[in-house]
Amino acid sequence: MTDSTTFPADFLWGGATAANQIEGAYNEGGKGLSIQDVMPQGITTPRTDGPTDDNLKQVAIDFYHRYAEDIALFAEMGFKTFRFSIAWSRIFPLGDEAEPNEEGLAFYERVLDECEKHGIEPLVTISHYETPLHLTDTYDGWVNRELIGFYEHYARVLFARYGARVKYWLTFNEINSVLHAPLLSGGINTPKDQLTKTDLYQAVHNELVASALATRAARELAPNAQVGCMILAMPVYPLSPSPDDMMASLTTERTNLAFGDIHVRGEYPGYYLRSLRDQGVDLVITDDDRAVLKENTVDFVSLSYYVSVAETADESQRVVGKGNIMGGVRNPTLKESEWGWQIDPVGLRIVLNQFWDRWQKPLFIVENGLGAKDELVEIDGRKTVIDDYRIAYLNDHLVQVGEALTDGVEVMGFTPWGCIDLVSASTAQMSKRYGFIYVDRYDDGSGTLDRYKKKSFDWYAEVIESNGASLTR
Repeated sequence: MTDSTTFPADFLWGGATAANQIEGAYNEGGKGLSIQDVMPQGITTPRTDGPTDDNLKQVAIDFYHRYAEDIALFAEMGFKTFRFSIAWSRIFPLGDEAEPNEEGLAFYERVLDECEKHGIEPLVTISHYETPLHLTDTYDGWVNRELIGFYEHYARVLFARYGARVKYWLTFNEINSVLHAPLLSGGINTPKDQLTKTDLYQAVHNELVASALATRAARELAPNAQVGCMILAMPVYPLSPSPDDMMASLTTERTNLAFGDIHVRGEYPGYYLRSLRDQGVDLVITDDDRAVLKENTVDFVSLSYYVSVAETADESQRVVGKGNIMGGVRNPTLKESEWGWQIDPVGLRIVLNQFWDRWQKPLFIVENGLGAKDELVEIDGRKTVIDDYRIAYLNDHLVQVGEALTDGVEVMGFTPWGCIDLVSASTAQMSKRYGFIYVDRYDDGSGTLDRYKKKSFDWYAEVIESNGASLTR
């Protein structure tokens, strides 16, 4: 058993979702189209011209109509916090309008009402892989500097409307993923293989400036709120003790660490500037940009953690795992999930210590979990899923969070990904399930959408109730 004092009394236990993966109602309430409406297979195939019937996200799990039921289930587990995102195109259907859509604003008021009713602290992501499609088609997404102003206007509307009700905000989900999935993460219409390095890194810069401007706006309009960045955390191990492999792992890891460095320190690190020079990248960075970045650093750093990877300088050793969508090579010492994601609980302790040592900012684990194929069974007249594999995965990762806390790392909370089954971001499948709650919907779109508690539902409720003391080593 872990020491019950490992997790602080105010530790924020909860769960995480994204609007495009749970809400559905893609054309209701005045909502405009987002990039997700033309990505029916996630990032696995090129976008479509418009919405198609095979896109599960059009209905998703119908949270738009069932939010009260779902939040009540979260409360039954004992959630202290619920991470959700606001769909930009539900507030500004095109993304570049002057006036927001009141129906969209009112929907999130109702979601906040339910959170407050159950004593659940909202943790809101402003932009989570759902750039309005108009901004993609008209401006080529974040490649275009004009999106900075559109995003700041959107963020200011959110802070003005919800600032007194929402304490924790995240500016962009997994902001570093734009380097690997430009359409998903940056709303960039130009195909990745046709995108210049300068355009890609200009999009990165534009998002970073927008994030800093949103942080400034929050301090003006919601002075009691805290704003964090959100980074896809992925520790990189050298494949061998070779110094060349060590340098290769450091170089790969820095492509992710740079985003935290800039958010926390307010300036571009030297290694990042060298990388840009080496790639022939020539960015447009104004003096105002530099000032905004420097003067509006984040209050905390949030992260997703699913995998670690290895790296090598030896091209003959580059065996890439099928789950390595963010680079790196397969680590031969680790087991993999059904989708090829390598499972490494100790890597979470490593990355928490690394981030804390590097930035000395509170950390928030806002995604972690196991995507797996679940089987709905009936036991004693109750439909459920015996997901011992998920319990083991989360238990082992949480034990390492406890170790990091004992190491002296300040961790604010833990919101495992897909606390209720949702449509996968990478593959747009329902069969890649993460939740404590099973949703009766399948990859072909069939199903009742009924909710069923998995075995992990009761397990997580006990973890929360005991503040981590029920975890087993």
